[in-house]
Amino acid sequence: MRINVSSYIPGTSPIHACDARVKIVLLAAYSVTLFLVDTWAGLVLCGVLFAAAAVSSRIPLRRFFAPLVPVYVLAAFAVVFNGFAFDVGQAAPGAAPPLMGQKPGLFGSLPPVALVGSFGLVPAGLARGCFFAVRIVLLVTASLVVTYTTTSTALTDALADFLRPLRRLRVPVDDIAMVFSLALRFIPVTAEELGRVHDAQQARGASFSEGGLWERLRAWQTVLIPLFVGLFRRADALAVAMDARCYGAEPRRTSLHDRRLAGRSLAVLAAGLALCIAVVVLL
Repeated sequence: MRINVSSYIPGTSPIHACDARVKIVLLAAYSVTLFLVDTWAGLVLCGVLFAAAAVSSRIPLRRFFAPLVPVYVLAAFAVVFNGFAFDVGQAAPGAAPPLMGQKPGLFGSLPPVALVGSFGLVPAGLARGCFFAVRIVLLVTASLVVTYTTTSTALTDALADFLRPLRRLRVPVDDIAMVFSLALRFIPVTAEELGRVHDAQQARGASFSEGGLWERLRAWQTVLIPLFVGLFRRADALAVAMDARCYGAEPRRTSLHDRRLAGRSLAVLAAGLALCIAVVVLL
């Protein structure tokens, strides 16, 4: 029940020092690039870009790939559902156009192989499924580069900067950023409170792994009710604290640190965008 929900890994790497706004924009550009490339050469180059960013972050590669079990399951489904067909006769080479622009490559000319009756293996579909699987894994691991090297405060500040133009439409940008910041900070608090209440109820004799489904749900009821009561109490205390500190007295929030983009950050942004554009155009 001790859930580790903290994703930020402290460090002094160049990726850690990069501005959060630059990292978010480059992540968006990288994600678009992954969906625009339609060749294995372009996908391999995207993998090289991810590897370069991961090595620059000085975070062990196992931290990027170890927690991705649900992603691997999704990737496996993509491979299976594209690589096998119930009627291999309709999956002959050239019978169907490439899906989402992905080129079949060397496997596109290979004929389907019947395994049991009309059910069989489709080499072109298998290659397409592997292509999609690699794309999904790269998309998720690239997002981990940002979350591992950026604090929640920096992410919410970047969100506020991105929403700043909406102030002209009287959108409460600062309040929206504060809500996101509080939501992120309450995640570890909620996980810690859940573990504490669970252990307390288990020490009192509550059984969470015995009996039928209804009995287990009734046992978890003794955890969820105190958990929600405690969260409401914390929210009430937080509201009182914010009111005592005159939150909302000023029309705009101020910042302790300078939020302007440095020349180094602008250079990194330009170079990253240029690389993504080059990959899409050339490959």
